[in-house]
Amino acid sequence: MTLLIKEILKLQPKNQLVTVKGWVKNFRANKFVSLNDGSTVQNIQCVIDFESFDEFIIKKITSGTSISIKGKLVNSLGSGQDVEILVTNIKIYGESNADKYPIQPKKHSFEFLRENAHLRVRTSTFGAIMRIRSKLSYAIHKFFQEENFQYVNTPIITSNDAEGAGEMFRVTTLDPKFPPLEQNNVDFKKDFFSKKTHLTVSGQLEAESYALGLGKVYTFGPTFRAENSNTTRHLSEFWMIEPEMAFFDLEDNINLAEKFIKYILNFIIEECVDDLNFLEQRLFNEEKNKPKNERNEMKLIEKLKFVVDNKFERVSYSKAFEILKNCAKNKKKKFEFLVNDWGMDFQSEHERYLVEKHFNKPVVIFDYPSQSKAFYMRLNDDETTVAAMDVLFPGIGEIIGGSQREERLKILENRMNQFGVSKKDLWWYKELRSFGTVPHSGFGLGFERIVLFATGMSNIRDVIPFPRTPNNALF
Repeated sequence: MTLLIKEILKLQPKNQLVTVKGWVKNFRANKFVSLNDGSTVQNIQCVIDFESFDEFIIKKITSGTSISIKGKLVNSLGSGQDVEILVTNIKIYGESNADKYPIQPKKHSFEFLRENAHLRVRTSTFGAIMRIRSKLSYAIHKFFQEENFQYVNTPIITSNDAEGAGEMFRVTTLDPKFPPLEQNNVDFKKDFFSKKTHLTVSGQLEAESYALGLGKVYTFGPTFRAENSNTTRHLSEFWMIEPEMAFFDLEDNINLAEKFIKYILNFIIEECVDDLNFLEQRLFNEEKNKPKNERNEMKLIEKLKFVVDNKFERVSYSKAFEILKNCAKNKKKKFEFLVNDWGMDFQSEHERYLVEKHFNKPVVIFDYPSQSKAFYMRLNDDETTVAAMDVLFPGIGEIIGGSQREERLKILENRMNQFGVSKKDLWWYKELRSFGTVPHSGFGLGFERIVLFATGMSNIRDVIPFPRTPNNALF
């Protein structure tokens, strides 16, 4: 029976026969094969007695070759591993041209690996990242199912813009060279859906409608932004987790967000020990080559435990503004972006200061100025703030954004007018407030953002299998 390498490495060697299948990472001195099957960051060493095998077979074993090996599991005589396999049988599945195979056993730049994204998962770093991504995905579903949420699939093609930003990808079957016209304008009534449609930027509005019938729901699916941002934190296609809960106020929402994020991070701390240790060591080696003032103060696992083990500090926007303003005025911290007027958007440097220096714990900021937040967020009694919240993490700042939703029809309509949101297009969203409206809340978490945090990577393009960014849709 074929075993996974992660299973073989747990066995006590008793000269038992084992079979393993995988890809050659390295082949040294025509004797030592390092094999990996994707189940673990660790390779298994397979020792070949050159004289026992046909030279023709040996020559076919190069980096990237896929093989099946059968042999005796014994204590390793070398350093770095406890067990190894004394090979008795070799089967070649697929050869690999040694001169052309891109993933040679040496250090590669991340840019080079992005250009070879179809093969980069065979590296130790990307294997570890993708296993952690998989475990995080499982933990998300596990958490919500244990909390009695219903999983809802919201539309990928939509006619509404939940964020009101207008940066959406058009979905159309019309001929771009000769579209049908009506009074010199494109006649979208002749399009496939008889109206303008786009790829979704959020499943929130549709999820709200299902929460007002099922109680607690969550979405976990792809979302799209046509924002022309070539940064280390933006993707054009990414995945979002968006729970929506009936009868939840803002405090309930914050409590759930804290419980949720601690659950999924604690899950990978327990389940991804080898991968996290490997990534932590890789990061440590990178950090020690940086100038001292640019190094991250916390190691990877320490950073995860910083979130899991600390109660989140909760502070209003107004209080946070005063802290930052006083800090800048007293010259405790020099900010690149000035802290001047109440109502300003906090930048990442402001958010990180609150988390890493002032409170030294994750922070939740709530009750934001109404003009800086979306139309659907509930207006507070002061009529200048909304019941919104952001969760801030070390190293990155905002990780989760959410709010109590506006359940009062007249106030919702006023907010839609202020933000220029079409009441005609969102007639159904308004109608939810006419038939059994209730207080309800929700939040959104960009999946790649939490994978970025959990793996310690610095570029979001390296935590999704095939990144989609401006001018890049390879593979």
